[in-house]
Amino acid sequence: MIKSMTGFGRCEIEEDNRKITVEIKSVNHRYLDVNVKLPKKLSFFESAVRNLIKEYIQRGKVDIFITCEDFNEANFSLKYNEELAGEYLQQMAEHFQLENDIRVSTLSRYPDVFIMEEQDNDEEELWALLEKTLRNACEAFVETREKEGENLKTDLLNKLDEMIGYVDFIEDRSPIVMKEYRERLETKVKEILEDKQMDDARIATEVTIFADKICVDEETVRLKSHIEAMKAALTGGGTVGRKLDFIAQEMNREANTILSKASDLAISDTGINLKTDIEKVREQIQNIE
Repeated sequence: MIKSMTGFGRCEIEEDNRKITVEIKSVNHRYLDVNVKLPKKLSFFESAVRNLIKEYIQRGKVDIFITCEDFNEANFSLKYNEELAGEYLQQMAEHFQLENDIRVSTLSRYPDVFIMEEQDNDEEELWALLEKTLRNACEAFVETREKEGENLKTDLLNKLDEMIGYVDFIEDRSPIVMKEYRERLETKVKEILEDKQMDDARIATEVTIFADKICVDEETVRLKSHIEAMKAALTGGGTVGRKLDFIAQEMNREANTILSKASDLAISDTGINLKTDIEKVREQIQNIE
């Protein structure tokens, strides 16, 4: 299945007094570029998150935003710094020559004597919840990519069918152009020679030279082959963005050659339409994974 490189996915799961939210968004990029924003308590999972993301995405600039809320009241504990409290008492007593009559309520106001400390989390339990949320977000993300990818595929196949029509017209028109050239050449020679006998061999030679200059048979055959190859890649699906981009470059080269050889207005106009459609196809391909 064809996938777009633009997508969005979100999942939020709350279990065991914890809530983890994952948001994923991406735009087109030549390679895979993953940017992960994690809260401090989950930072040691960054490598695992990146490895998991590679299971779902091959190309694109991907931003992942992860938040974690802990509603467990027992997750914090009160810590008493006995050594620091002793330092406060000793230095104040020595400096001000005061009796040690400081109360607990007074001592607790001093910085870092009492602190709230967050308890260590169970890494396996935390990763299980994060992985579950991340995978659900990835599946929603891939779904949006696939949906847009199918729309791109339909649009590209329609454009390719239209391009085949242009190539068929050029192939049908080319023999007519040569016939018209021969007729014009014979008419002109007759006007010049008037009643004198016309050399058919000379006329044939001129027509052959002209035909060689404007012949686009090779270009149209290769162009049709490229169009069919692109259709096959789109139908086959998978990660084909780079392959399609290469084929589009070859198609553009053939279209340029056809235009450079064109000596007929109808072929020139059709060649311009053909090149315009190829450029549209190339633009669309840039967003395919």
